[in-house]
Amino acid sequence: MSCNKIFKMSFSRVYPLYVQKAEKKGRTKEEVDEIIRWLTGYSQVELEAQLEKEVDFETFFKEAPQLNPARELIKGVVCGIRVENIEDPMMQNIRYLDKLVDELAKGKAMDKILRK
Repeated sequence: MSCNKIFKMSFSRVYPLYVQKAEKKGRTKEEVDEIIRWLTGYSQVELEAQLEKEVDFETFFKEAPQLNPARELIKGVVCGIRVENIEDPMMQNIRYLDKLVDELAKGKAMDKILRK
């Protein structure tokens, strides 16, 4: 799948899959939301508004109030690619989110996921 297709994917269609992945492993929607808010700077109300508007990933990240500078501490492999080596900033932000949800589903503690 090309970057362009991923950028244009509806965030609101992928979001329930993030929640489902977390809940299958005993985690919660609230924890998924906390991760998204940490990464993007959205408030809960702003996050819900983005979901209601059905924005694509590109818009979701472009409109993010404040991308967390600590996101650069996220390391590891998602979809066979090291997130720290992704050159396109938009794709890297999308994969950072994927990696954080993976860590949540694998049982990692929230303070470690949020790089505290």
